[in-house]
Amino acid sequence: MTDRQEAPVPTPKSFSSEHGLESLPPHFHGFALMHIAMRRDAARLRAAAPTWKGSGAEWWQKFREVVEWHHISEDDVLWPGLRRRDADFDAQARELHEDHEELDAAMAAVSTAIDRRGEDLVRAASTFEGVLRDHLRDEERIVFPVFDRLGERAYLAEERKLISSAPMRVMTYLQPWMFDGASSRSVAYVSETIPPPVRLIGATLLKRRYERTLKGILK
Repeated sequence: MTDRQEAPVPTPKSFSSEHGLESLPPHFHGFALMHIAMRRDAARLRAAAPTWKGSGAEWWQKFREVVEWHHISEDDVLWPGLRRRDADFDAQARELHEDHEELDAAMAAVSTAIDRRGEDLVRAASTFEGVLRDHLRDEERIVFPVFDRLGERAYLAEERKLISSAPMRVMTYLQPWMFDGASSRSVAYVSETIPPPVRLIGATLLKRRYERTLKGILK
């Protein structure tokens, strides 16, 4: 166990704020930034839904792929790893899997609305955001104490397995997506876990590609 484990785990209410993120141990920041990015993009979708023109379809597909990978890799990679290290996690992992199924249904409804040129997208986007926010709140409540009990070295070993499971289409989107709007401190913490060549490509070529995709949703 490390000294960092003594850092207080923030409440779900405070977590999404900059203050809440900064109260987390540094090795939590990669996982936390993914959750912040999901909340951010769910809000972007909700804001764009009333005047949807179709130009954000590619952006939505990229976002959906990241969310799907995130929860599939949790079910298949991260949760089994946590079960092996923390016996108390098993029953809680089953609860989170059921949440993932609800999230899949909400994303499917958004995709259907987009395929129909925005018909019923306002309702689908609102439902998706609500389901996502509730799920992330519950997930943070459950897994942050487990991460804390593991300590930095053991947790990062499990996180590396999670990241390595990403398909190429997700891997090439993940870094600029996570770092969009993140504080320099959080970016620095997470960057320490990324190999320098990958970090450089993510901050240049992949960031420019990400920003072009983002133009479809930002007004």
